[in-house]
Amino acid sequence: VALKVDPESSAAWPEAEDVFILLVRPLGLSRQADGAKDGGLRSARMPPTPWPLSRLLLDRILDDRISDRFVAERVWERLGYLPDGEGLIWLAGPETPSVWREAFPQAPEVISIRPASVQLTRSIPREHKQLLKEQLKFAGYRIGELYPRRTRRATAVNWLLAWLASREQALAEEGPLPLLLDPPLNPVSGHPGDLPVS
Repeated sequence: VALKVDPESSAAWPEAEDVFILLVRPLGLSRQADGAKDGGLRSARMPPTPWPLSRLLLDRILDDRISDRFVAERVWERLGYLPDGEGLIWLAGPETPSVWREAFPQAPEVISIRPASVQLTRSIPREHKQLLKEQLKFAGYRIGELYPRRTRRATAVNWLLAWLASREQALAEEGPLPLLLDPPLNPVSGHPGDLPVS
């Protein structure tokens, strides 16, 4: 990606689209100058910019082309959870609803952990329960495809659609996608790295 760099600023950004911000330490600045214990290489926990939702992305989730962790992170960031350190752990933030913060101070794996998936289902308002069918024309999985992992992924997609609808935001047709994976050979266990479903 080509970057524009402003010599008066420490920020760099892509020419095409504002996808991320890279902070660069100006030459000659001492590690103690900004007072950060980590030398300023990591900023304090800040809310991430949510990954844009699109019909294309949600269809790929339903097609099982994206990891469970990626799906969970799309829910977490919209529930106000914040990545801690390297992003392996996400913790409840000031915007996390109290019902989630109290039950799950650490962001729960909404696909692999049943109580988290149940809470996600219950948090979808009644008027938005059918958005999978209404917006994505998703008819559900066939009998031979009904695995808890897949039905929980469908729940997560419905929750994401409900999140948009509750904010009166339209679902974009296209948007950025992560690296797409082949559908797992064993849909019960999922992709490499997906946690076992309980």
